[in-house]
Amino acid sequence: MPASQRFDFLVIGSGIAGLFYALRVAEAGQVAIVTKKAATDSATDWAQGGIAAVVAPEDSFEDHVRDTLNAGAGLCREDVVRAVVERGPHMIEALRKHGVEFDRSVDPMQNVEFDLGREGGHTKRRVLHHRDATGHEIERSLLAQVRAHPRIRMFENCCAVDLITSHRAGRNEPDRALGAYVLENASGRVRRFLAPITMLATGGAGKVYLYTSNPDVASGDGMAMAYRAGASLSNMEFMQFHPTCLFHPEAKSFLISEALRGEGAILRTQEGFAFMSLHHEMADLAPRDVVARAIDTELKRSGADYVLLDITHRDPAYIRNRFPTIFQRCIAFGIDITREAIPVVPAMHYSCGGVRTNLEGETDLPNLFVAGEAACTGLHGANRLASNSLLEGLVFADAAATESIRRFGSIEDCGEVPGWDEGDATDSHEAVIITQNWDEIRRFMWNYVGIVRSDRRLERAHHRIELLKGEINDYYWNFRLTPDLIELRNLATVAELVIDSARSRKESRGLHYNLDHPERDDEHFRCNTLLQRGERARPEPT
Repeated sequence: MPASQRFDFLVIGSGIAGLFYALRVAEAGQVAIVTKKAATDSATDWAQGGIAAVVAPEDSFEDHVRDTLNAGAGLCREDVVRAVVERGPHMIEALRKHGVEFDRSVDPMQNVEFDLGREGGHTKRRVLHHRDATGHEIERSLLAQVRAHPRIRMFENCCAVDLITSHRAGRNEPDRALGAYVLENASGRVRRFLAPITMLATGGAGKVYLYTSNPDVASGDGMAMAYRAGASLSNMEFMQFHPTCLFHPEAKSFLISEALRGEGAILRTQEGFAFMSLHHEMADLAPRDVVARAIDTELKRSGADYVLLDITHRDPAYIRNRFPTIFQRCIAFGIDITREAIPVVPAMHYSCGGVRTNLEGETDLPNLFVAGEAACTGLHGANRLASNSLLEGLVFADAAATESIRRFGSIEDCGEVPGWDEGDATDSHEAVIITQNWDEIRRFMWNYVGIVRSDRRLERAHHRIELLKGEINDYYWNFRLTPDLIELRNLATVAELVIDSARSRKESRGLHYNLDHPERDDEHFRCNTLLQRGERARPEPT
């Protein structure tokens, strides 16, 4: 591979947002997609539940907007919520044109084309799905079109290191994005990928926690790179823990979809008591933050390792047909979900904060766009409504593509950019340092900055990350890059931002629950948390 690659559009990430954006902007120019492992290694491919959109006659945009605002605990931007919800039906049609198949209704009494699921926080059935593997179906369809497109090149096993900006390139001009430095994993060489417009679609940061439903690639790379480049981030304290991951020593990161509760599954203690009605009026269909805290409370009260998710009262044939992936995976671990309840525990699932964007998906670093979980658009507020994430990724990828195409012809060429300078870096013979620091970050984030927090826990986490930052930075600049080292550096940055944001919010709201400040404080904290390079986290001026 040449030391420098030039394209019209650079996309970093190969989930729903990156692939859809690439297909759109390929109408106007040459596109590179850089992804650090295989193209299918994305949170999209793992998504089970579905995509929320108003397609049923008895549903309405107002209902979907209201449910999203209620889940977001006062921090959603209503203009963004309305824009996303109202684009929902159009985006479903766009996916279908790309070959995505959603399950059709088999009940003539429903008067609706699709078999619609319901998940926590939704007052209506509006979740389109492909059995319990919706994300895989979307990834399959979009990726097939991307691979066949003559204007799109896919670079797998290439790990983005840092964004290239005009200031980093030493130019005396207003700062803007020019592309990225990218590590080619096979050769160990860092290449320049230059483009007038860059799209970050790198996903979330679940691997910053010890237990997560996310794939291994979710190390917050886009968030960390954007922050180092000078773009603003927002609301990093709001990390969503999915209430139900399979509890089994061999079941790494396997999610038990919220759609099971939408179809009547009941959370019970190990003694069989259905406890959710004690915690919320919607019981098992309460928003995710409520359910995760309720399970955490029950586990701490009882000392148990897990609770049970029980759908055995539904017809076995229905369960096997509606949830074939979950059924087969549980069978592999000796659990027949048609006859016995599923042991489950919460796990980190989704980053509601991220890189701040406008309605076109652009950051405050010109020509840098972000879509999907790496972005903070204002849709989710303090807590994401189930199955809104795939829709958000599509809507903002589409909006960013429209703006990118409009602007493309008027952007000045990237010009010459200096190559990567590795200085006196040598090969490391102490990789144990990476694994030790990685493990330590994930453990103290789980214990101190998890579902339930306190001022003391947050101070301990702050102290630990300050010490580790020095070790990691020293290692980073003295040894040649590897994908593991890049991810460790990014995880440390994200952990620092989450801790800093959580320390600044002296209340409990949505996904941020602090034992020392258990009440919601709308007078002082009904605002976003702003993060900018070189500054402490602070409430955004209103």
